Amino acid sequence: MSKMISFKRPDGQAVPGYLAEPADGAADAPALVVLQEWWGLNDQIRGVADRLAGAGYRALVPDLYRGKSTVEAEEAHHLMTGLDFGQAAAQDIRGAVQYLKGSGAAKVGVTGFCMGGALTLLAMTMVPEADAGVVWYGMPPLEYVDAAKIKAPLLAHWATQDEAFAISGVDALEEKLKAAGTNYRGHRYLAHHAFANETAVGPGRIAITQYDAAWAQLAWDRTLRFFGRTLG
Repeated sequence: MSKMISFKRPDGQAVPGYLAEPADGAADAPALVVLQEWWGLNDQIRGVADRLAGAGYRALVPDLYRGKSTVEAEEAHHLMTGLDFGQAAAQDIRGAVQYLKGSGAAKVGVTGFCMGGALTLLAMTMVPEADAGVVWYGMPPLEYVDAAKIKAPLLAHWATQDEAFAISGVDALEEKLKAAGTNYRGHRYLAHHAFANETAVGPGRIAITQYDAAWAQLAWDRTLRFFGRTLG
């Protein structure tokens, strides 16, 4: 069961979003905010939300681009660079977490892919209501990660062959998280960027992305076990 909804940010502005709910429609089911890649709120990310609903979660994808999406890398880059990441984390994502808690969820996690992974990390520092986070191969510049503010458990999936987010940057991030005493676990996969995106194959996709079904399944298994443990 899924639908487009509108929810309020802390500053009162309205944000559209895609909400997928479990078949039983339980409002008190644990919930997740799902954050898009740089392509926008497209069928692939809706499919991620639907998958999570099938696993028993209420899943909300905030429409960070306000109705825009693309299949062209150049336009995706333009849309991403036009996004205020701080506002997206502190307002759009926090509003989505607050909406889910206000409508019945006792616990809410955040997860995102590529650009959404970077935003997940930022949100864990800026959304105190978030109860857990899972990052998929994306991170903001290290100076924007205030690791001391991350209070909830954090899991991350990294690709060792990632040309968009080099593993050396992950090393530096993990050192920062360790120094801050963050409840963090990172997994590394012999894979390329976007290895969990089933559309990252064939013509029309950028050369540095490559879906890997085996690694994707392992990462999903770890993700669902983690959320089962942290969100109930």
